[in-house]
Amino acid sequence: MENMTETLKMTARDVSVFYGAKQAIKSVSIDIDMANVTAFIGPSGCGKSTFLRTLNRMNDTISGARVEGRIELDGEDIYASSMDVVQLRARVGMVFQKPNPFPKSIYENVAYGPRIHGLAPAKADLDRMVESALRKAGLWDEVKDRLNESGTALSGGQQQRLCIARAIAVDPEVVLMDEPCSALDPIATAKIEELIHELRGRYAIAIVTHNMQQAARVSQKTAFFHLGTLVEYGDTSEIFTNPREERTKDYITGRYG
Repeated sequence: MENMTETLKMTARDVSVFYGAKQAIKSVSIDIDMANVTAFIGPSGCGKSTFLRTLNRMNDTISGARVEGRIELDGEDIYASSMDVVQLRARVGMVFQKPNPFPKSIYENVAYGPRIHGLAPAKADLDRMVESALRKAGLWDEVKDRLNESGTALSGGQQQRLCIARAIAVDPEVVLMDEPCSALDPIATAKIEELIHELRGRYAIAIVTHNMQQAARVSQKTAFFHLGTLVEYGDTSEIFTNPREERTKDYITGRYG
């Protein structure tokens, strides 16, 4: 595996998030790198999704939300006034909990990003990008003969893979996944997990999951959140077999959560 510093993509240092007067995240520091999938785990309402959303400024859309601390993408402060947020969200893609394909054709769902970012000068380029993204998302063979059908007509698991294809069509550097399997059945979940394994190394990936077995299966680094604080962060194998903190141990063994 390459040197960690060579694969480091995003760093968060002393990040706090406030919604009005309420503090949702307290001074979290974490690294997201290309070599490892990083899982955020913890009980409901512990701040893991809130933190994930700071990484591509999704919290900007919430009135009264305020972020303190510093988050960098390739050494660049993503909250700097000079940062183009549209460009940032192309570089740091997001896949949500509930599959949310646009009410457009399968083709148009994937073509949307390359089109609005002006990445495809000609139709042939767009065709190539759509095919490439659907192949990377493990969906091409299932949909290649029905690209003009609506994305919403696909099964739940296929819709989620379509959303992943849509996120990676603009060739992002980071892919954030907010509980991408929570609405899916076990077979669709296994396909998404397999896909995460395949995408690792091409993109820096961070995933929020409620499912500890899933975190153990798909990630190499795990961050355990509790009540807005980062309790423990390290190698997944270490956190699941030999956690340093009592609170981590209690959560892992099912004493609360």
